Amino acid sequence: MQLSQELPDYAYTLRAASGHSATVNDKVLGTSFIVTPDRLVENWPVAVGAALTVADLEPVLALGPEVILLGTGDRQVFPSAQVLGYCLSRGVGLEVMNNPSAASTYNVLAGEGRKVAAAFMLAG
Repeated sequence: MQLSQELPDYAYTLRAASGHSATVNDKVLGTSFIVTPDRLVENWPVAVGAALTVADLEPVLALGPEVILLGTGDRQVFPSAQVLGYCLSRGVGLEVMNNPSAASTYNVLAGEGRKVAAAFMLAG
């Protein structure tokens, strides 16, 4: 039986993610970051989900996503109602989950050609 590797038709794939590190393509990251199918933004200066502000989300929103996946580390931690409401007022969905779940969901949505941005909080 012939096996072939199917390569994604987008530039950035999440290979692994935990609360302390993530692997994007072959690059291991140890600080919080943002990823879209065609862009990687390293050193996003956010580490705690409960402390997330509207201003912290601006770099993510500037990428023009339809949905934001917010990976909050090893555990799911919801941001304030103000942050959630701000995304809704902009017409952008915000899904909050732990990092491994956010990585899996990102790969599925990116593979479907969706306009997704994933923001991962890592406790370096």
